[in-house]
Amino acid sequence: MDGVPEPHTGWTFLTNHARVLAAIADNHSARIRDIAAHCRLTERAVQKIIADLERDGYLSHTREGRSNTYRIDPGKVLRHPAEAGLTVASLLSLLVEDEADRATTPSESGRPHATT
Repeated sequence: MDGVPEPHTGWTFLTNHARVLAAIADNHSARIRDIAAHCRLTERAVQKIIADLERDGYLSHTREGRSNTYRIDPGKVLRHPAEAGLTVASLLSLLVEDEADRATTPSESGRPHATT
């Protein structure tokens, strides 16, 4: 998939559940195959993550022909006590960006530069 970084070993800042949720937020009718490729996961791992998210009420789906359309509950509160009160919508507002915005440099997008 174009624009997707190569697989990374070691720890990362985001969980696979967050990555899958963000991919679905980008495209509510994405196929599991496409989500897996975007997130660099197996299709089986994505199926399990979607089942987890549905079981806990963060996500639901509607079958439309041979495909699914997903619905995210934006008001659902995040699970970890450290994020008490934060909603899925607040998380996704940080994670989901338009592909064109991802390609801009920090100075072009108006975001502050990190300083050391």
